[in-house]
Amino acid sequence: MMHVNFNRSTSIVLISLSLALAGCTETAQKPISLSDQLPGGDEAQEQDGYYQGYSSAKNRLKFGKRSSSSQHATVWDRLLSLYSLPVVDHYRVDKAVDWYLQHPATLAIIQQRAEPYLHHILDEIEAKNIPGEIALLPVVESAFQANAYSHADASGLWQFIPSTGEEYGLEQNAWYDGRRDVYASTKAATTYLKELSENFDGDWLLALASYNCGKNKVRRSIEHNENRNLPTDYWSLNLPHETEDYVPRLLAIAKIFANAEQYNINLRHIPNKPYFEVVDIDSPLDLRLAAQLANTPYDKFLKLNPGFNKACTAPYGPHRLLVPVEHAQAFKRNLAQVPISERVDYAQLQRASETPVAKRIEPKKPDIAHKPEPRAIVEVAHNTRYQVKPGETLSTIASRQHTTIASLRDVNHLRTNSVRSGTYLQVPNTTKSTFAKKTESLPKLAKVQTTGNQVYTVKKGDTVWNISQRFAVSPKELAEWNKLNPKTGLISGRKLTIKPFNPQIASASPSIRLVHYTVGKGDTLTQNCEKI
Repeated sequence: MMHVNFNRSTSIVLISLSLALAGCTETAQKPISLSDQLPGGDEAQEQDGYYQGYSSAKNRLKFGKRSSSSQHATVWDRLLSLYSLPVVDHYRVDKAVDWYLQHPATLAIIQQRAEPYLHHILDEIEAKNIPGEIALLPVVESAFQANAYSHADASGLWQFIPSTGEEYGLEQNAWYDGRRDVYASTKAATTYLKELSENFDGDWLLALASYNCGKNKVRRSIEHNENRNLPTDYWSLNLPHETEDYVPRLLAIAKIFANAEQYNINLRHIPNKPYFEVVDIDSPLDLRLAAQLANTPYDKFLKLNPGFNKACTAPYGPHRLLVPVEHAQAFKRNLAQVPISERVDYAQLQRASETPVAKRIEPKKPDIAHKPEPRAIVEVAHNTRYQVKPGETLSTIASRQHTTIASLRDVNHLRTNSVRSGTYLQVPNTTKSTFAKKTESLPKLAKVQTTGNQVYTVKKGDTVWNISQRFAVSPKELAEWNKLNPKTGLISGRKLTIKPFNPQIASASPSIRLVHYTVGKGDTLTQNCEKI
């Protein structure tokens, strides 16, 4: 199961700087959390009546009448109309509210990061008829960073670990990680959460706790209380410290956004309109070329498409990209003019592939209403003998050995995912020749050529860096083409030459990183974000 843990030993200020990487594992601790020690401390006492608004120990969620999504001007209006979790007065929620209010910069950055994703998340919330507050769970999970990851191998907005991602159809191989795919992971997370709520008879607080620490731990805690004739609602259970903070954090952030004016919090204006369109591209495509065809800065384009591990889309799918909605039609027109054989340098693509394409994991439900994607065929050359180390699970072994849990179970004739320390497993190895044969069948490529040089007129405030990002080229290239010193300012009105794109396929993974920063006296969030 997927779980999220917050390492309580990490400092508060560290995460307010990085805002990322709340994880998602069953037992491993997270390197960073949004707030490891909220104000109030463990000495805070529970008060009589803290269940105010929470009608029963086994709360059954009842939805009110939901208004049409098109009636709302902003995503915040739409989000609030979908709220349906019980209103809870509890010192743990108040403690979390106090922490957020003491860190308004954190709230501002979270809103900025959430903007590209919220409308799509709310679409899934409405489609599955689940509480609107769930749309804010990525605040607690990843601080709305789609490329967030943890030491426990949890990744993405929703912090799936490999095994749970696989269980819910999120493909993971050398080219692509569906856990970081905004489109696919949101569908998987909302499906998983809804199933958890059904497992707990519609109690969403127990479902959320299970998402954090695992439903087995929650069930054991419920059984413990039942055996002692104690209440079995979320607030009465003996759960891990991380889980005791996890649900209150979600309720706190939901409460703040619902009462922004009262708390003197400015909500970022985010129109209730789609931010991106899902575009079927039919074939592999270099991501820098894609950004250029979409007239979108490369870094902004990657924020919408963080699931790809290399500089082009996966050779055997998924063949889709998320494109800013205002550029989607132009992207489709531009892409139609680029022959499939020129969309990526297949020779370089093959050389960049040191790990063969893994077997695709079929999702439980169709991921997108397009024609089905071809399945990659995996040939097994031979098996490697591997001894299970203490603390390892089938999931961690599969991840480290670049295979899947299903493959390990098939080869070793295992009925469950349990393995004992010291036992030996056969690990299937995929031949590199498989990939070579496949790429040989792909069209040989002349390098992508675009039409002529472009000319850009420098505007006030422009820098070599932001212009290079706008045209998906490197600052060094831009400087060389125009005989510029990257460190000096630009003069408004100057004409700059932007040369045609020539794709380079890199084998390096995308820039997902865990930042450790020691806070100095007098540091502020703004100053240290610039340092990092």
